[in-house]
Amino acid sequence: MNAASNFIWYELMTPDPAGAARFYGAVVGWTIAATPDPAAGDVDYRMIGRADGGNAGGVLALNADMLAGGARPGWMGYLEVDDVDAKIAAIKADGGAVHMPATDLPVGRIAMVSDPQGAVFYVMKPIPPEGMEGMESDVFSVTEAQHVRWNELATSDPDAAIAFYKKHFGWGQEGEMPMGELGAYRFIQRGDVGLGAVMPLMDGYPVPVWNVYIGVDDIDRAHAEVTANGGTITNEPMEIPGGEYAMNAIDPQGAPIGFVGPRKP
Repeated sequence: MNAASNFIWYELMTPDPAGAARFYGAVVGWTIAATPDPAAGDVDYRMIGRADGGNAGGVLALNADMLAGGARPGWMGYLEVDDVDAKIAAIKADGGAVHMPATDLPVGRIAMVSDPQGAVFYVMKPIPPEGMEGMESDVFSVTEAQHVRWNELATSDPDAAIAFYKKHFGWGQEGEMPMGELGAYRFIQRGDVGLGAVMPLMDGYPVPVWNVYIGVDDIDRAHAEVTANGGTITNEPMEIPGGEYAMNAIDPQGAPIGFVGPRKP
């Protein structure tokens, strides 16, 4: 499994970090820093803190220039790679694109890329914090609240996308769930860990995109907090295999987001 890429970071891009902090604090229980991280220099970048003291990801404030350049509110995942430059060359050779060239940061080397169908994500070679060399990121968890629990790719060509991620990131694809005329919801794995699924692009998705589902402690409590704090429910809670529930929403700043968790008695 260690040879296959893991989701090691998630980033919320938003024009209103303070508003996002209020929303995700109420819905998920996170604490988003009230001020930018000094290590980010001139960029307004804030850490997302979990109740257990760990980090869930970061928040990038979209300024006027970014918005004018086409940036929009949304969530994006980071995939770990051994060599960022080699990986982006391979992605370009297979029909993908580079949206931000390889860049060195204090935390590692990153680049923003897209797969051949157009879904955007980051690749990263991280520099582990001192004392944490060899440890894996825990921002993704199959089971835990306040972590991203599921990664869902909506794409115009599921077969080609699955082949691309198998080739370049070492993932597997086993199992699927039929969705009638919409096609199949096909599960993807990193070793024996279920990362998420690949599904056909549906109405409401103008372009291929990676969606993330954040774990919550109680889906009905989270549902109430989404609506009470300015969000919009786009898909009501639906039972998923294993007995938990998933729902989709738009946060108050316009970023699509999913939530997954149990229904408390």
